[in-house]
Amino acid sequence: MQGSGDCPVPTGHPAAKQGRPRDAELDGRILDATLALLTERGFEHTTMDDVAQRASVAKATVYRRYSSKEELAVDAVKRLFDREVPVPDTGSFREDLEQVYADLLTFAATPHGQALVRLAVTESCREARVGAMYLAWLRRREATCQLVFERAVDRGELREDAPQRLVFEWVPGMIVLRAVMGDEPMDPSAAAMLVDLALRGVAP
Repeated sequence: MQGSGDCPVPTGHPAAKQGRPRDAELDGRILDATLALLTERGFEHTTMDDVAQRASVAKATVYRRYSSKEELAVDAVKRLFDREVPVPDTGSFREDLEQVYADLLTFAATPHGQALVRLAVTESCREARVGAMYLAWLRRREATCQLVFERAVDRGELREDAPQRLVFEWVPGMIVLRAVMGDEPMDPSAAAMLVDLALRGVAP
């Protein structure tokens, strides 16, 4: 759905810029401006024209890259998450998992992180197309993280039939639930305890 002030443009995948290669610095400015506005105003009160103004670029520069506000918002959240929660390779499955959990909890403990988690959930529920975009990104992220599990199996740290998707999803699921319910985010220092819970369960 276009916000007020948005020009009607065709929907679909982000349009590729013709001619010279995309400017990574310019892309970053646009996405950072989008994140700032989404956090300050929410999705409904942010327009692509607002983003262009905040990023100090021409409106056409934004519209050449994104055909809808939804695509722009999803790309901005993806970029931030990939930057704040990188896929680790410490040489130890436990340490990899602890790093991911700590990064997730640190991200979710910030007002910025909480606002963006709520935004992703509410917009995914409001618009099926947005939900599909987030899900596609989540599956790509899951495929990237598959390397962490494969290395752990090769090192003998993880059995081959371990429920990898559950290990991948349960902490983000807890973070989403706390954000949506308005509960206090978990302290990042709890990462080691969460790893123990994932690796050992609750049996004595």
